[in-house]
Amino acid sequence: MTKDKRSTKNGSSVVRKCLLVASLACCATATLYFAGAFNGDTVTAQRFVDLQQGEQPHLGFRRAHAKGMCVSGHFESTGALSNYSTAAIFNQGNTEFMGRFSIAGNNPTAPDLKAPVRSFAFVVNSATTQEWRVAMNTPPVMAVATPEAFFQQLQALSPDPITKQRDPEKIKAFFNAHPESKAFNQWKASYVPSNSFATEYYHSINAFYLHNEQGKQQAVRWQAVPHDDYNEFAELDKKSSDALQQQLAQQLKHQPVKFDLLFTLANSSDDENNPTIPWPATRKTVNAGTLVITNWRPQNEGKCDAQNFDPLVLPEGMSATADPILRARGAAYAQSYRRRATETLLYGQSTNSQGEPNVSN
Repeated sequence: MTKDKRSTKNGSSVVRKCLLVASLACCATATLYFAGAFNGDTVTAQRFVDLQQGEQPHLGFRRAHAKGMCVSGHFESTGALSNYSTAAIFNQGNTEFMGRFSIAGNNPTAPDLKAPVRSFAFVVNSATTQEWRVAMNTPPVMAVATPEAFFQQLQALSPDPITKQRDPEKIKAFFNAHPESKAFNQWKASYVPSNSFATEYYHSINAFYLHNEQGKQQAVRWQAVPHDDYNEFAELDKKSSDALQQQLAQQLKHQPVKFDLLFTLANSSDDENNPTIPWPATRKTVNAGTLVITNWRPQNEGKCDAQNFDPLVLPEGMSATADPILRARGAAYAQSYRRRATETLLYGQSTNSQGEPNVSN
């Protein structure tokens, strides 16, 4: 190839990248505009993600829950929820899904067992009108009920820029000023992390609506409840920084990992727009079916790495409540996705803030 041809090819490649970046920026700008990011509010999706990523972002990675692993399998629907929703996923039968287990934090090389929160996200019926994206966490409730208070919580939990340590007095002052955090703090005080992603309980935290054929609306929350019928349970190497990932990979060699999706139905006294209040255990529950995990991949080799698990992407037969935290999650997910997608496009690999390659786990 001649020098002129190489120059032309390289120039075309740069142009294509610039066009793609511009396209991503336009899409993200539109998303954030309609999410209220440019309406003069002091708390925006950009500020949320800036705070989450810290002073030295790991380019190409999620700004929250940066470290994870991809999983896949199928959802075995019982059909029991089909009376409440027209969503195809709840008809009796099996549907393939792709998902991701992760730990809290913005560091993709953080030790698995140091993270205070674990997460499980998945998507079914991808790229169809029946697509359902789910993002669950180990806490059953939020500490606060508004995006503004959540931003303040993140500020209180952020390390001091000089000492690099959290300020216990600042954290104490924040929670003292927010009595609505009572249920969250009670959970936190009693929570004991399990020795496996496969044995945790994961919660939707926010409420959603189901809609049936008659147009009746039902507010619900759900949790992924682990099965405990393992013939053999893989040991956890507590010395490894990738302990949870390694344990799950070994477990899947023995048998599939399963979770039941239990939906809790709200009654008229429950506030579906307040994620800080737990619903009574006496509420009716419906077992929608079982998530059966059969395979895994490192996140930089699996499909989950490029997936945005925005919980506002819902199938026909489901809709979002007016919960302001839920709406803020969607905007923040879009902002984080735009940043890492642009970085991956420009650099071709994940890098740290100095432009050096990161190691994806």
